Amino acid sequence: MTTTSAETGLSLRHRPLTAALRAVAIVACLPYLGLKIAWIAGSRVGIPEGSALLDHRLVMAVANSVTVLMDASVVVLALLLTRPWGHRVPAWLLAVPMWAATGLLAPIMVGFPVQLLGTAIGGNEAPAAAEEPFLHDWVFSVVYGGFILQGLALGTLFVLYAGKRWGHLWRGRVWELPTGATGTFMRVTAVAGSLLALFPAVMHALWAAGGTTALPADRVLQRTTSFYLLEGVRVGFAVLAVAGVLLLAFRLRPALSVRGPLAAAWVGASALGAWAGWMILGALMPESDEGKQTPALLMLTYAGEMISGLLLTCAVASLLRRRGA
Repeated sequence: MTTTSAETGLSLRHRPLTAALRAVAIVACLPYLGLKIAWIAGSRVGIPEGSALLDHRLVMAVANSVTVLMDASVVVLALLLTRPWGHRVPAWLLAVPMWAATGLLAPIMVGFPVQLLGTAIGGNEAPAAAEEPFLHDWVFSVVYGGFILQGLALGTLFVLYAGKRWGHLWRGRVWELPTGATGTFMRVTAVAGSLLALFPAVMHALWAAGGTTALPADRVLQRTTSFYLLEGVRVGFAVLAVAGVLLLAFRLRPALSVRGPLAAAWVGASALGAWAGWMILGALMPESDEGKQTPALLMLTYAGEMISGLLLTCAVASLLRRRGA
């Protein structure tokens, strides 16, 4: 069997699965898109009285429009990953939005179930002194449930797509990586990104342990079991990114399959970079209460996290580009 016929057979065998996954990814977008479009139109469904979301209507309309486009891009990605024309798309044009999607969805896919589990086994609720929530609880369940389905479906589609198009890049063992692929550029960016990730990782670990350094006063009042668990998840993604990149850059475990640390590096680095970038955008949103302004040290933590994620991603990109060449 020729390579072309083998790939065709693989494609035919996966066609029912990819069609089902595409449908799941698209349908999972509908609750979020429906809520956002309703809010843009002026609806208050899911928004309690006194919510901060009602303080800046124009800003919220613009922000909601941007997030509608972001979630709609999942539909485009689901089509790109399952249609023949998708294999003609330049690699970078697919890699960039998939990197962002991975970085934004992975923390939710891990964090939300952990949060639910922590609450179910006796986690504490928000103190009475905390301010009113900006959304009703059911909104988080509906939206985050949709995000988890999107992540599972889109992630599986991407693995199937990438395996057919670039599967040769992660075959073999770590010791088989050519020295040219793990050269000076990759090692320098890997070390720089790893060192820079230490500061935000320490800050998240401090908050997970109960520290309040750099946290706004309102955030301190709102801390619950979920807060501590989610901060621990942030530390986990930092460890995942650094470990994956360093294992590849310095070939620390020669007998290890390339696939494992490469997946860890991709997911961890994108979670650091994309999620921290999203937090920075959220922190820059205008506040009606001057006392709620984001402390400089907190912004520095987010910035360090984002830059470290970008550097570690550059290290991964360098490896893939050089090995492909």
